[in-house]
Amino acid sequence: MSLLDLVIRARRAVRTAGETACAVGVRDGRIVAIAPYDADLDAATDVRLAEDEVLLPGLIDSHVHVNDPGRTEWEGFTSATRAAAAGGVTTIIDMPLNSIPPTCDPPALDLKRKTAQTQAYVDVGFWGGAIPGNVPELRPLHEAGVFGFKCFLLHSGVEEFPPLDPAQVEAAMREISAFDGLLIVHAEDAHRIDDAPPANGRSYLDFLHSRPREAENEAVAHVIELARATGCRVHILHVSSAEVLPIIAKARDNGVRITAETCPHYLTFTAEEIPDGATQYKCCPPIREAANRDLLWDGLRDGTIDLVVSDHSPSTIDLKNLDTGDFGTAWGGIASLQLGLPAVWTEARRRGFTLTDVARWMSAAPAAQTGLRTKGRLEVGYDADFCVLAPDESFVVDAKTLRHKNAITPYDGRTLDSVVRSTWLRGQPVDSEAGPRGRLLTRGGQG
Repeated sequence: MSLLDLVIRARRAVRTAGETACAVGVRDGRIVAIAPYDADLDAATDVRLAEDEVLLPGLIDSHVHVNDPGRTEWEGFTSATRAAAAGGVTTIIDMPLNSIPPTCDPPALDLKRKTAQTQAYVDVGFWGGAIPGNVPELRPLHEAGVFGFKCFLLHSGVEEFPPLDPAQVEAAMREISAFDGLLIVHAEDAHRIDDAPPANGRSYLDFLHSRPREAENEAVAHVIELARATGCRVHILHVSSAEVLPIIAKARDNGVRITAETCPHYLTFTAEEIPDGATQYKCCPPIREAANRDLLWDGLRDGTIDLVVSDHSPSTIDLKNLDTGDFGTAWGGIASLQLGLPAVWTEARRRGFTLTDVARWMSAAPAAQTGLRTKGRLEVGYDADFCVLAPDESFVVDAKTLRHKNAITPYDGRTLDSVVRSTWLRGQPVDSEAGPRGRLLTRGGQG
């Protein structure tokens, strides 16, 4: 074989079939060879990982709120993509809301791309939005390369991204089905939540009761009915209620094209441990009880839940109302983009899962769901996106040292297992001091 740009040799590398010792050869940003560890591969750069390091495919986080442009004090593409790289994430897909304007028509997508193109330290793609009145914009957004369309079934938290009522959801599904697109849904039933007692004050239990699991269960069931009627592909975002899992599994068995995700915070924290007034834990849908958490892990084990992504939804510290601890008025969102891998591995290893499982949930499955055909695996022909992980090292989270723009996260002070030693994008280490090299992606993975 002619001279390679890079060879990385790892005693433990996580491939599709499991861990193996191998040498990974890279040319022009792609994996072109996978050989035995000591194979005679001639490369300009030859890297041997330490004995305590594991080579993983770069993570893909398909649920990130970057909030840029418009609310860049909350995050921004520079800080978000640096945080992603620090956490082993080599590709993010940006959500359409919390930026101003939201990504609900082609001009807004163009603005988002212009904003991101000089700031991205990892690769970045974009979701479109489905809101009342923009059905005519869905096909043009699809043709412009968005990965799918997000909608809410209740108030999104920001006025510029209103929810869809049932008739509008069906109209959006019929249009999206016509070009075989994907609708991703924040599934909580607005009427159920309107009828629940409101969240006011410092009590986490009161907040939990204000977002009852029945709201999630009923919304998912309704989405499935519409997907069955329209033939639309659908994806359920941030599953928090384990009671939706048998509903999803049955629908899938009956031919409904449906996938589902959950998030590190639902797999890590429990309602029983959240102190009153600790609004850094507020997210919607909410973190539920320990027994529910265990059932979510069962959903990953049996494959009902396909992937794990962060739902990184940051804000400025003042919007969390730490001074009053009022769950009713605090911003609902958890900052965790940099911490997803160690948070998931900390819990996964205790439950008998392997790094092969984690790589499937956080690399291969998000790539498959978004149609990124050359990402998410350590295999020939795939992008040379790597995460070098020390899985047996631990650290205590210090929010002030994270790359996120605002130093607030419920993981602050928590001990997590595994440390990301380095992150590689298309065969080169990501260096926050060397400038951004990320590409903007369209559906199908093209830059």
